[in-house]
Amino acid sequence: MFLLPLFLTLQLSAQKNARKIHEKALVIDAHNDVLLNQMVSGVDLSKRLTTGYFDLVRAKEGGLDAQIFSIWCGDDYGKGRAFALANRQIDSLYALINRNPDKIVLVRNSIDLKKVVAQNKMAALIGVEGGHMIEDRLDYIDSLAKRGMCYLTLTWNHSTSWSTSAYDETFKRDSLPHLGLNPLGKQIVKRLNKLGVMVDVSHVGERTFYDVLATTSKPIIASHSSVYAIAAHQRNLKDEQLIAIAKNGGVVFANFYSGFLDPTYKESEQVRPPLSLLIKHIDYMVKLIGADHVGIGADFEGAESFPLGLDGVEDYPKITAALLDLDYSEKDINKIMGENLLRVLKANAGK
Repeated sequence: MFLLPLFLTLQLSAQKNARKIHEKALVIDAHNDVLLNQMVSGVDLSKRLTTGYFDLVRAKEGGLDAQIFSIWCGDDYGKGRAFALANRQIDSLYALINRNPDKIVLVRNSIDLKKVVAQNKMAALIGVEGGHMIEDRLDYIDSLAKRGMCYLTLTWNHSTSWSTSAYDETFKRDSLPHLGLNPLGKQIVKRLNKLGVMVDVSHVGERTFYDVLATTSKPIIASHSSVYAIAAHQRNLKDEQLIAIAKNGGVVFANFYSGFLDPTYKESEQVRPPLSLLIKHIDYMVKLIGADHVGIGADFEGAESFPLGLDGVEDYPKITAALLDLDYSEKDINKIMGENLLRVLKANAGK
């Protein structure tokens, strides 16, 4: 008769411990697509929203200390349009920050990030998702870097003139004019290295992936990718790729999208997988390449379905609790939740 109260007491104690560890941790998400939604809908992200996955109120509740905001458009925005839209999205982030200086601050390096978090504010960073947004121009890379771009995802779903994507290498391989990085692509990677901008290989094809590793002088990232061995989607990374990123000193940030986690997921049905499946992807990577090379890149607002229990940024503590249930140390949880991103940001930016 005393077992149930004891069980409940232990459960409550474990929850309190998980929350304490999560609140102490530096929590950084490597990928969120909310900016374009904000720009189109006009929602105020500083207030609690009843739709979507992100706002500053729920982010605070979820212990989210820093967010890399994705700058994205489809490749139907071609030359003359994509770069302009990228800048409009950055303008929208700047406007959010200017309206809420007590809540959120733009940062460009690890030193400033830690300072802002110490002030109990969110650190905002900028990631540009899709090399088509630089319109084949090196000076556009320079311009975006000056505005705060901390990473460039080399492709989105479709290839650029200088870099082939995972989608195209998988489904259109025979019709591609080249595979991987061409000379301009290698020049772009080197320019990003020089500017201290992280090279992001989420979305790129395998040939591009290995060309990047042969070209880069700095650690790379996969800002929102999961495990191919669990869910064989072209957007996920194979074991050899995961190992190669670890050898490079880079980090893979697990994507929360149901379609990249669950091989049985169907967009038409939208049956959400359990949270345990996301944890399975994270745990698989940690066991394969070590806790020093794994992080989180939710892809919130960038997809239509995420695991049960992950309804928005307020739910990040559940990940910490799940890792504790697997006997992860606080040290390794801290690495996964944010310290690894901080390290790779510093390795690229120099501070």
